[in-house]
Amino acid sequence: MNNTKSIEIALGSRKMILETGKLAKQAGGAVTVLAGDNVVLVTACVSNKAREGIDFLPLVVDYEERMYAAGKIPGGFFKREGRPSEKEILRSRLIDRAIRPLFPANMRNEVQVIAKVLAADPEYPPDILAINGASASLTISEIPFDGPIGAVRVGFKDGQFLLNPSYLEMDEGDLDLVVAGREDAILMVEAGAKEFPEEKMLEALAYAHEQIIRIIQSIRQFSEENSKTKLTFPESEPAKELVEVVDQAVRQPIRLAIRITEKQQREEELARLDLFLRETLSTKYPEWDPAIQQIEHKILKEETRRMILEEEIRPDGRKPAEIRPITCEVNTLPRVHGSALFTRGQTQVMTIVTLGALGEVQIIEGLGLEEFKRYMHHYNFPPFSTGEVRPLRGPGRREIGHGALAERALLPVVPSQESFPYTIRLVSEVLESNGSTSMASTCGSTLALMDAGIPIHAPVAGIAMGLVKEGDRIAVLTDIQGMEDALGDMDFKVAGTEAGITALQMDMKIKGIDLAIIKQALARAYDARLFILTKIKEALPAPRAELSPNAPRVFVMEINPDKIREVIGPGGKMIKKITAETGAVIDIDQTGRVYITAPTAESGEAARKTIELLVGDVEIGAIFVGKVTRLATFGAFIEISPGKEGLLHISQVSDHRIDRIEDVYKLGEEVEVKVNKIDEQGKIGLTRKGLPGGPSADTPDRPPRDARSRDDRGRRSSRDGSDRPRYGERHR
Repeated sequence: MNNTKSIEIALGSRKMILETGKLAKQAGGAVTVLAGDNVVLVTACVSNKAREGIDFLPLVVDYEERMYAAGKIPGGFFKREGRPSEKEILRSRLIDRAIRPLFPANMRNEVQVIAKVLAADPEYPPDILAINGASASLTISEIPFDGPIGAVRVGFKDGQFLLNPSYLEMDEGDLDLVVAGREDAILMVEAGAKEFPEEKMLEALAYAHEQIIRIIQSIRQFSEENSKTKLTFPESEPAKELVEVVDQAVRQPIRLAIRITEKQQREEELARLDLFLRETLSTKYPEWDPAIQQIEHKILKEETRRMILEEEIRPDGRKPAEIRPITCEVNTLPRVHGSALFTRGQTQVMTIVTLGALGEVQIIEGLGLEEFKRYMHHYNFPPFSTGEVRPLRGPGRREIGHGALAERALLPVVPSQESFPYTIRLVSEVLESNGSTSMASTCGSTLALMDAGIPIHAPVAGIAMGLVKEGDRIAVLTDIQGMEDALGDMDFKVAGTEAGITALQMDMKIKGIDLAIIKQALARAYDARLFILTKIKEALPAPRAELSPNAPRVFVMEINPDKIREVIGPGGKMIKKITAETGAVIDIDQTGRVYITAPTAESGEAARKTIELLVGDVEIGAIFVGKVTRLATFGAFIEISPGKEGLLHISQVSDHRIDRIEDVYKLGEEVEVKVNKIDEQGKIGLTRKGLPGGPSADTPDRPPRDARSRDDRGRRSSRDGSDRPRYGERHR
């Protein structure tokens, strides 16, 4: 029996179709989203019981791409998908950030949202379908969710905004903006841009919100016939008596503690207050111990936000628009290709640049058109950066997300492969953290790139903006620190050059904000960005004129594509030989462009000359300096270029008679020769006649014939120069 129900939503020139009732019917909510050849199944499930001992929503979002969706078989030995790719993790975070603020504050039941790409359109990304599918599946499920939300992607090309553009349109355009929101507010923003002006970004956000409202209205209509009864989670307020006892014990000490400007001292004092409560109140009210901590945290949040809104004083003593002290250093490490240390208050990041051959690009196996990355940024957040102790593991979702944001921020200013033929890897090591490490990584990356001598066309700086909102009272905070992030309502990261924005990322802890607040935040972020760019330029005004002496050198040359096989050689023999002899790495593309990456200029030049000889046409009259590779009775074979030999006949060695070629040349000897003929089969004939320095009758190159007519055993040599043993001597 088919109970499938669906609805169509116009999305630019394409239609998005939501379906339910056919697939995954045992899930709490299951919606299949279709657009073009994209098919995404999104499910939402909730556990029956709350998790004990936690004070947060245990939400897990997984976005999965299966290679069969694009008609591909996974690479590697096992031939099946393994751990999530970087792109899958970033898209999982995209969905998570859009929906997380809309669950009940006291909900502790585990929620899992899975978006599975079943079929992939080669022209259009499926991530927007996954966000809208998550909204629809949560809306029709029994899970309490203050939605629905809608999500769109906005591009900008030739002066026009594009709704849900294709991969190609995004690549050719100036903007890749993803926005999720409710009917009355924007919840999440993620953007990469090519120095996009703030005023145009606000227009793009307004355009996106108009489309989001249409999507939400359609999802509401879709859910009217398909929704389940929602679960309820009654509020559990602590006893009034306990609230009063905790309030009297800690409110005033908390007011004093949050004014301690130094982070560690402030945290130590707050920890002392927490211990005091445990020792004095937990013995009297042991059954209410979790509630005590809850009340204490609420008082801390209230007092911090009150201080910011009423007194315009932040925990470290700054005013709302004030930036922490900044120091910038470059060339901080020896041997590396470029390095920088960026410090902003108690946030410190060291970024290191490494340059490599184009063959060292990161190969990407996924559903999209992108096959490799030549510019990479990796972000590490060790426990010592916050004075903590925890096991070292591989990068988590947060680290991958922060690294991707800083990578996106710098990508628009990185020189193209044609003008700078290197693979570029940056690693940002967070050495100290008190908020906004991703934007510190962006600033450190700019300095490190310039220190390495990479010709970025403009420096990029980043700043994290925060928000405290109580009713109509708001405070937009510049350069938020960790405490303001944890107790505030917004984390809005903005990166760009003097000309415009290159990256945006906005996350909310409340149920969205309007464009007026975003406008104010962008204006403050612009002022802050200009201030930081001034500090960056004071440390290093522009990229260094020369690459770091420790960096490899790249030589670029063009060859006839028909000659590529000659450079590579059978089974890669020739290109391996060049690498072994010169130490250079050779990369060749199908157009015949050759990239030679060498440890020194000398080795690169040697590799270049070798390739020139390989692909150069041998013409009659051309002169070469070659090596003797073989000797025969009739002459010497000379390698005039890698893989190309010619015969120097014994009659062409000199103007006078030469009896034995061994009398003149030995293996490995370098000889200057001239091409005097090339037959129909391509065989090359060489001559020494007419060239200076050759053997003559008056100045023989070897001792006189009489002095070498017998071998060192006293035997007479044969007439053709071979040492034939006499009869009976063969087996002596």
